[in-house]
Amino acid sequence: MTHPTMSLEEIQREMASAVMTPLTADDEMRKESRNGRPMDHVAASFIAPNSRLTSFERLEIYNRQYWYRVLNALGEDFPALRTVIGSRAFDAMSVAYIDAHPNRSFTLRNLGSRLPEFLVANPHFAGRRADLAVDVARIEWAFVEAFDSAEREPLTLEQIATLEGDSHLALQPHLQLVEVEYPVDDLVLKLHKGEERQTTEAGIKHDEDENAPAKLPVLRRKPTWLAAHRVDYSVFYLRLKRGEFHTLRAIRAGQPLAEAIEAGVTTARVPAARRPQLVRQWFTTWAELGWICAPDLDKLVRTA
Repeated sequence: MTHPTMSLEEIQREMASAVMTPLTADDEMRKESRNGRPMDHVAASFIAPNSRLTSFERLEIYNRQYWYRVLNALGEDFPALRTVIGSRAFDAMSVAYIDAHPNRSFTLRNLGSRLPEFLVANPHFAGRRADLAVDVARIEWAFVEAFDSAEREPLTLEQIATLEGDSHLALQPHLQLVEVEYPVDDLVLKLHKGEERQTTEAGIKHDEDENAPAKLPVLRRKPTWLAAHRVDYSVFYLRLKRGEFHTLRAIRAGQPLAEAIEAGVTTARVPAARRPQLVRQWFTTWAELGWICAPDLDKLVRTA
């Protein structure tokens, strides 16, 4: 029975808190709420029993469905991470993560947005593969962002060539720039193709215990710069050179064109005489891929 002194907002907050309380190890609702109140008293304050179920049992249905749904959603977005650290560790991490960062949106699309930084702060969930796991999570989140972020009209190479050093450019919203410590993009792609249960060309093979982390090929640290982008509703990863990555990142940060180029060529480690040709190559490729755009072409593109 609903408590007569509770407002609608109080009922909603009380139920949300109860529903979002993590389940027990046996997938049951906890006997106590976060503030120590008996959960059967909490349930009875806003849910009436019926002929078959108590107030506690009726609330438990919602509690279970919430956690089953959000945990499944996180697993769907990070299948490679689950394979790398093992399903048991992934499940424990997922509960801790969602408890710390519950979904605040009407959609589950952004549920995993803070998972990479959560892994950085909580490396124990991945054990000895902590750094590798962070890289995998970053790449998988970039996939989510690239898959359904917006797309704007791109600039042509001819339009870009008319700009001056103080001009500003923008990047396609779906283009995601990822800097990782390990070259794990190929590994993630293989796992995304559903090959984790068999030996792959990369030599990946699972233990019989599916809860255990997968056996992986030897991966050595090697700074790697990636672009995740969408073409015809499919996401692709493209490895970048250090210099072009820094130029793209500077463009995204809003730096003027000249400063963005300087940010890249100074890290490209090529002779000064080759830099103009290198920059032309970069922008030719980016224009062909449709990565470069502008919020207002009339202001950024000079007419001939």
